[in-house]
Amino acid sequence: MAQTSHGVGGLSYDAKKRPWPAEFNVFLALVILVGLFELIGRVFLGDSFLFNTRPNIDAIFNEQRLQIIILQVSIVGIIAIGVTQVIICGGIDLSSGSVVGATAMIAMSFAQVATVNGNPNPKAMFLSYGWIDLPVIVPLLVAIGCGLIAGLVNGLLIAYTRIPPFIATLGMMVTARGVAKWWSKGEPISFPTESFAAIGKGLMPVVIFISLAILFQLILTYTKYGKHCYAIGSNEDAARMSGIKIANHKVLVYVIAAILASLAAVVLCSKNLTAQSGMGVMYELDAIAMAVIGGVSLSGGRGSIIGTVIGSLIFGVIISGFTFLRLDAYYQEIVKGVIIVGAVVLDQWRQRQRAIGA
Repeated sequence: MAQTSHGVGGLSYDAKKRPWPAEFNVFLALVILVGLFELIGRVFLGDSFLFNTRPNIDAIFNEQRLQIIILQVSIVGIIAIGVTQVIICGGIDLSSGSVVGATAMIAMSFAQVATVNGNPNPKAMFLSYGWIDLPVIVPLLVAIGCGLIAGLVNGLLIAYTRIPPFIATLGMMVTARGVAKWWSKGEPISFPTESFAAIGKGLMPVVIFISLAILFQLILTYTKYGKHCYAIGSNEDAARMSGIKIANHKVLVYVIAAILASLAAVVLCSKNLTAQSGMGVMYELDAIAMAVIGGVSLSGGRGSIIGTVIGSLIFGVIISGFTFLRLDAYYQEIVKGVIIVGAVVLDQWRQRQRAIGA
């Protein structure tokens, strides 16, 4: 007989019937996907997706492929950390990709060197003002400022004018992309300082992504901020009646999401050693997809940063797996679309099951 614990009114709870954590199911999907690519590679290509098959390299796993997988998703993953908090809080953010583009252009213009090969930097935006060879903290603060402004505009519009998040962030998406193109009249901005370029060098994007993921997972789990996010996303009216300042919290959530997008912009342009107005296109949809695949409910109130990180790894495995199988890139988009729709359908089914169980 199953052991039960009794509560108020004679209600009983069977511990054995407790469902698996949503993150476990997402991780299981990741393992199955890796196994599928491994099987296809062994059968049809005679090669391994995950393991090293080169006799001249002493390693069990294909370390180069593993690094590529995590590097491919680390920058969008930083954005997804912020998007996850927005969705948990019951909102949506379509502006993060454009915020990346605008921030990359503006921040890079404050991170340029004075000379290139002994000659004045032809791409320097502020050479005449003497704003060149600045300490790395300056473009970082500029980037944070850009994110702060974008997040404040989004949050204030949504919280105080009651504009739907979809419309408010869609407006910011168009505006920020226009700012990115206007800043240098569409010209790329290049030649950053060594200290700025070091931010995106090697595996630094991965280190930044994992560090931020751990930080915000702890914040969402153990702080009042995190508890308020889940409360507002689950039932905004109940959260308001319990004393939570809904408007202030929503503004804070959108500010954090925009600042994370700006940090992603810094990592992206420092990694590429250039900033272009087209940077970040479609990043917002990839970030939302990572969160949804990772078990974040679009209706709000459920999800975690851990799930989003696993969702980002699923994205990386799909990209790397299709490259491994020598399939064209457009197949990746088709499969990603199918996975996103499937994840949303699964989330809706889970909600109905919970409602029936309740």
